[in-house]
Amino acid sequence: MLVRDHTQTAQEFLAASDSEFAVGDTLQVSEKLWGAAAHAIMAVAQQRDLEHGTHRALINAARSIADEVDDDRLRSGILAAQHFHSNFHNGTMEDEDITYGRPLVHRFVALMLALLD
Repeated sequence: MLVRDHTQTAQEFLAASDSEFAVGDTLQVSEKLWGAAAHAIMAVAQQRDLEHGTHRALINAARSIADEVDDDRLRSGILAAQHFHSNFHNGTMEDEDITYGRPLVHRFVALMLALLD
């Protein structure tokens, strides 16, 4: 996929997560929020020629980018996104955690995409 494709997919997944939240489908909210974050990372990592082909490489790329720009909002955003990834598989997040974490991932995606050239 191209950088613009990852960018578009990230934005589409964010919108889909909002729709799923509105109807109370927390597993789909979780999947879409993780997907949005992952595609935002892929876009920036691809542009910066960072490895991002595995889950671990994706997380490492996000951490590297956060360190490069020294932004704790990116660091907390990737943690929130990872919780949503886990929640999709395990369903362990409480409703209040989902409500609190959603804006963190939205902000993470926006900040990550703002780093694109």
